[in-house]
Amino acid sequence: MDVLAMKRAGMTFVEIGALTGYHPATISKWCREGGPPAARTIGDEERVVDPRWADRLTALLVGNSSLLATSLFEIIRAEGFDGSYPSVVRWVREQRGPRFRRADAASVPIETAPGEEAQFDFSDCSAWSQRVGLGPVLWCFGMILCWSRWRLWWFTTSVDREHTFEGMVRFFDAAGGVPQLCRTDRMGALGQSQGRRFKLHPPTLEFARRHGTEIKACQAGDAKRKGKIERPFRDLSESFLEELVVTGVPDDIDALNARARVWVGERVHDRLHRTTGVAPADRFVVEHGFLKSLPARRFDTDYVEARRVHRALPFIEFDSVRYSVPADCLGQLVEVRKPVDSNEISIRWADRQIVPHRVPTDGRTEVWDPMHRAQAEASALASTGRRHLHVVRDHDPEPAPTAGPVGRIELPGGDFDVATPDLAARYDHRDLTVNALAADALAVEGGEF
Repeated sequence: MDVLAMKRAGMTFVEIGALTGYHPATISKWCREGGPPAARTIGDEERVVDPRWADRLTALLVGNSSLLATSLFEIIRAEGFDGSYPSVVRWVREQRGPRFRRADAASVPIETAPGEEAQFDFSDCSAWSQRVGLGPVLWCFGMILCWSRWRLWWFTTSVDREHTFEGMVRFFDAAGGVPQLCRTDRMGALGQSQGRRFKLHPPTLEFARRHGTEIKACQAGDAKRKGKIERPFRDLSESFLEELVVTGVPDDIDALNARARVWVGERVHDRLHRTTGVAPADRFVVEHGFLKSLPARRFDTDYVEARRVHRALPFIEFDSVRYSVPADCLGQLVEVRKPVDSNEISIRWADRQIVPHRVPTDGRTEVWDPMHRAQAEASALASTGRRHLHVVRDHDPEPAPTAGPVGRIELPGGDFDVATPDLAARYDHRDLTVNALAADALAVEGGEF
């Protein structure tokens, strides 16, 4: 815009500033000097991000170029940086430009009342897990209260129905209540799509009935409808996981979940939310009073299956692995139970636990309990003992050295000369050719050859 032309047209400095976005003092100086004022220059010694911190930020970006300004600020602040977050943002933008582009269309956030709705979904973190060597498969279950933005993250290795229910139950237990509606996308573990309809499976309906809530799926392609859980996953992938690469990756999933709880509490719940302007922890205090009460008993999310023990082998098979059971359970129907977050299974028979087993992680296909093996071997020997012949000679403790079918010759050590056997004397010399045998057979039957 031509600021000088606006001034000649009679506009005031305040009006020109409101139109152009500049301060009236800047417009005054612009008109006085006949052109835009020169850009302000700042020496390195006056910059907040001085050469020392600029080198540190550059090293962090070289090691992980996807780190956000928020993560960079938290890392260097822990190392002693006393500048502001906007100064780090300006430095990062100078290095790699703005993060977002202009949207194609305007959008309006969907408002919900306290306790009205919660959203949940899974985020695939397998690529990050493989990159840092934590494991081949990693998922993060996320759930958030839409009004307060209070959330939970839970890392696991599966997205089946049992793990989905376990994630929701953990959220309800942590929140101390149940919202009126739980919204997600069209998860195949929870239901089946029928055109625009989504029919929930019976276990999903039972889960919703037990907790007094409604589980509702979004329409296909309507990701914005559950944007309150989709957008926080950006913090998960771009901030939390990338910061772990710099600060240290946990040894296992349990340690990862512990780090996630601390990170969410410090970096999300205790800080002002950009949309609401209030910390989620403060709004959650209000929303908690609008949540429904928890059921009297926790919903059972374990894997529970019935298995028939083999009629001869004391084994049951579960997830392609055979586990031993006591020998007296042959042919019986037993119950196998495995919690979703455990590496153990328990086998129950007649409403009592008969044995726990650890799930093998070394590729074994059989898991034996030493007591079960001893019982099985003793039972097998006892059942087959009557089939073997035993020679008992209690009346003759020192048998004579005579040859015979049951005789025994005691020989001292050393070599012995044995005479060549006379086969002619031992065997009959009849002609055993085919013709001779046939002739003998016909003679016995009275026929002719």
